[in-house]
Amino acid sequence: MGLLRIGAGGWAYFLIPHEGSLRAYSKGFDFVEVNNTYYVFENLRTLLGWKRIVPTRFEFSVRCNRKLVDHYCGNKLVDDEKREMFLESVQRTCKILEATVLTVLLHDSGVRTVSGLERFFSDFHSKATRVAVEVRGSAPTRELLEILERNDAIHCVDISRDEEPMVESGILYTRLFGKGEENIYEFDDHELKQIAEKASNPRFEKSILAFHGVRMYRDAARLKTFLATGKFQKLSNYTGLDALEKVLKEDATFPLTKSELLNSQGWKLFDQTNDRRTRAEEFLEKLPETTYLSARMVRDRLERMINQSSSPS
Repeated sequence: MGLLRIGAGGWAYFLIPHEGSLRAYSKGFDFVEVNNTYYVFENLRTLLGWKRIVPTRFEFSVRCNRKLVDHYCGNKLVDDEKREMFLESVQRTCKILEATVLTVLLHDSGVRTVSGLERFFSDFHSKATRVAVEVRGSAPTRELLEILERNDAIHCVDISRDEEPMVESGILYTRLFGKGEENIYEFDDHELKQIAEKASNPRFEKSILAFHGVRMYRDAARLKTFLATGKFQKLSNYTGLDALEKVLKEDATFPLTKSELLNSQGWKLFDQTNDRRTRAEEFLEKLPETTYLSARMVRDRLERMINQSSSPS
């Protein structure tokens, strides 16, 4: 296996009492994808502060600001002065954070996007930062892939959705959202194993895994633990229906119908046993159609069904 970096998209929700989020995050992970830079141009003081907080070997990747991408590849052109200002800010951010990767999000790979991306590569200059391009909404065209190849860029994909990079760059950069709606998902043990196997492909000298689901910190931590020990951590101190009841109590707002339970809670994992994680939908879909008033009511109904099925007829 080549060099492997595992982290998440941002640190704002990594909350530890009496400690700053980035400082706490950097004690558990050695990589982060900076999401803020997609929305705002961070000031010098903020960037220097981030860099001072983290250990020397900690690695940043930076998301390219959407205003700059829109200028080159979208329909929101700005004058030369603003373009230079935007470009300078992105390059300065990469330099201060010593970012190994700048991710560029494109929403198509049409003619305008392709020509704009070519201009972007001619204007963006960094000796230390590689550009990774992610295309959403459509498959990248041959013309776009050729631009990536000519500019030694990375094709950013989501390997958890069975996507594969279509350009050989030596680096795998994957933004992991999983197979749920948007980012409402968490990865089970088998899926994390698959991610590890794909990331260890010898075609990659380095693999960078950026988790983005609602459980992104736990997903990343569980994968790190598995790679270090060969085992997956339990999700809680509970097992079976006690564990299922606990995850329902996290944010379920009762009363809920069966379909509402499945839609809002079915994606979650719980410890069915000490060694087995199960998705909540596997149990919730067995419930009869009715309105449930609490997590305890769900648990009790499932327990009665299990007892009835196991008792002698």
